[in-house]
Amino acid sequence: MSRTVSRGRRLGLRPADEVAPGQAATAGAGHGQYPRVRPRRNRADPWVRALVAENRLAVEDLIWPVFVQQGGRAREAVPSMPGVERLSIAALVDAVGAAGELGIPAVALFPVVPPALKSAAADEAWNPDNLCNRAARALKAAVPGVGVICDVALDPYTSHGHDGLLRDGRILNDETVEVLCRQALAQAAAGVDVIAPSDMMDGRVGRLREALDGAGRQDVRVLAYAAKYASAFYGPFRDAVGSKAALGRADKRSYQMDPANGDEALRECALDIAEGADMIMVKPGMPYLDVLRRVKDAFAMPTFVYQVSGEYAMLRAAAERGWLDGEAATMESLLGFKRAGADAILTYAAVEAARRLKAG
Repeated sequence: MSRTVSRGRRLGLRPADEVAPGQAATAGAGHGQYPRVRPRRNRADPWVRALVAENRLAVEDLIWPVFVQQGGRAREAVPSMPGVERLSIAALVDAVGAAGELGIPAVALFPVVPPALKSAAADEAWNPDNLCNRAARALKAAVPGVGVICDVALDPYTSHGHDGLLRDGRILNDETVEVLCRQALAQAAAGVDVIAPSDMMDGRVGRLREALDGAGRQDVRVLAYAAKYASAFYGPFRDAVGSKAALGRADKRSYQMDPANGDEALRECALDIAEGADMIMVKPGMPYLDVLRRVKDAFAMPTFVYQVSGEYAMLRAAAERGWLDGEAATMESLLGFKRAGADAILTYAAVEAARRLKAG
């Protein structure tokens, strides 16, 4: 007997092939079947749809990724991400303040590092006064009630665009982790609430937790990019932070996960949880809803998902061409993440979604 049929019988349903010929057409015949059972009754009116909804999207579920730049204009559009801007620190503070007033609980901060500050050793990553840390201090001073999340990874700071140190064409795992610890400590000192290792080096979560605890930063949370795939959907993000040109034709497949693998995601999550992660993330989002559901079911941990730049850009581009109702498609996609098990969603549409949710 199949699992589906077995579950159906527990719910009081019978497979169609067990109904005698002609029986289903008889009113009341067949336990749990039409016309006695009419699922549309619970869809007929807005109030009943609200009562029986299995999942709900709330403003509190949203995390807004933001880009900060230094010098130049206060706001600069990202061409491949319609509606997204690189912001000066002052403009960032204003924008995050407005997001906080909408009820958005946290932002994920990404710096646009000038090429002159990038190097093979990523020294700028642990500079206490780098752009990211200055922005974090400004946000915590001006909008203390909004959480600040910062990636721990070297790609914004490396001249080669990789998330780790590079030697003879190989990404160095353990040496990279040492640098990540310095970066995380500098971020924690700047007031960052959540460090988010997105580099996918082995063992980095445990080492980061040890470094933070050893420095008296026990309250700083670790959000592990536990299942981060080597995805084609990251392109617009790399445009936004300026790492695409540095990376060139290289790829990150030697450290980010193979899109073919699902079981491996569970192993990665288990390792990060054992090493002390407070929260875990699946990235990207829509192509990996199956992974998200499996991770949530397996670990019952706070599980986040990232609707990445390529997902966002596709929805916006289709909406601009009139191929989709952009607002409705975006809200549907976010609700889909909740249905698949997400506790929180990183999305560039967070502000627009929050306004829609507030308006009802």
